[in-house]
Amino acid sequence: MKLVCISFAISVTISSLLIIISTLFSKKTILDREKSSPFECGFDPKNTSRVPFSIRFFLIAIVFLIFDIEISILLPLSIISSTIPPMVWILTGSAFLAVVTLGLYYEWAESTLEWIT
Repeated sequence: MKLVCISFAISVTISSLLIIISTLFSKKTILDREKSSPFECGFDPKNTSRVPFSIRFFLIAIVFLIFDIEISILLPLSIISSTIPPMVWILTGSAFLAVVTLGLYYEWAESTLEWIT
């Protein structure tokens, strides 16, 4: 137990030192207006270079990731279908799909899936 505590203390100390050293050396001391502005062939930019990020796009991307992960969770069910009884396999898959479908219905009811700019 003592060895675990010592190794934990050493790892926390090393991690903290690395974080402190990286923040000390990564600070930019000189902010140059020319370097922070976008490059437009020597001319001053007419408008901001940063386009505001749409939160709708982010929410739709999250929903896509959820369904992508859902497919990766359902694929092993078909692989192990020969080792478990068919009724358990069907109930497990159906329950999981029902929960995901309810989540999709909730997203649809909250109109998260509508693209409004």
